[in-house]
Amino acid sequence: MESGRYTIKDIAKQLGISPSTVSRALKDHPDISKKTKKVVSELAAKLHYRPNAIALSLRNKKSKIIGVIIPEMVHYFFSTIISGIEKIAHEQEYQVMVCQSNEVYQQEVENAYALLSSRIDGLLVAITKETSDSTHFQDLINQGVPIVFFDRMMHNVKSDKVIVDDHDGAYKAVEHLINIGKKKIAHFAGPQNRLIGMNRQNGYVHALQDYKIPVDKEMIFDCDSYKKALELTEQLFKTKNIPDAIFAANDLTAIGAMKIIKDKGLKIPDDVAVIGFGNSFYSQISDPALTTVSQPGYEMGKLATELLFNRLNSTDEKAEEPQLKVLKTKLIIRDSTVIEKK
Repeated sequence: MESGRYTIKDIAKQLGISPSTVSRALKDHPDISKKTKKVVSELAAKLHYRPNAIALSLRNKKSKIIGVIIPEMVHYFFSTIISGIEKIAHEQEYQVMVCQSNEVYQQEVENAYALLSSRIDGLLVAITKETSDSTHFQDLINQGVPIVFFDRMMHNVKSDKVIVDDHDGAYKAVEHLINIGKKKIAHFAGPQNRLIGMNRQNGYVHALQDYKIPVDKEMIFDCDSYKKALELTEQLFKTKNIPDAIFAANDLTAIGAMKIIKDKGLKIPDDVAVIGFGNSFYSQISDPALTTVSQPGYEMGKLATELLFNRLNSTDEKAEEPQLKVLKTKLIIRDSTVIEKK
């Protein structure tokens, strides 16, 4: 038999004792002598014996696995969230099963049911840009699987949620652009069917209003990807409506805009200042380094997982009302908005 695949019956056979004695010895049962416990534990260690996880889950009615669905694995923000999730899960002696939706609603649905079939105890999820139907999530909840949404959430699902203060982050970004003398500020916005996109756009609008700068709807564009930013910025600079600053819904969109601005021979930030959102790895190595809004991804992952375990470990038959936790952002000022004094 291969190493690591030995069972309690194999240990019992080698020692000439019953499987039940081996089982109780491994559990440090008081009815088993110290001598027997010693020989059992030594042989178990030698054979690299591990309890059968499936059998244990059936016995305990817990799989000791939590599921996670994220839009993209390669996204820096989501990778930091996963690190936070794994930190808390490890402390709780749980395994983490991660799926990615690739921003496709149908794939998210398939992920949810696949995780349910894997008998997860709970689910952490950030929805896709396409998601508007919450039937799959409600199905999991109806089958006793608690859900915590993070970053992107469903309003009509009764569950705990952890988000960042996107409105405040956007407001601070636009306020910074105004403070460095920019007045014609464009916004490359995210989808307005999601709270993230709405809040970031509202933060942009409210900052302009508070500083008595007219809100020009022609300066707000549906643009939340690197490719879209390349195309839009190229088109924008063929018009007479050229901004002196751009606040983008995410870092890659901002970096796409900066590429075209530089290709046009314009200076960043003197001619056009640029701010992103996310504080991704790319924001630090772009040229120039990108001013951006930092989101506490690691803390978000930890907090979302703590909320999930609060649900899993609760003995109160009457569940508490869902909690909404909002985390603060921080403006990271880099070269894309630092104008040298003459």
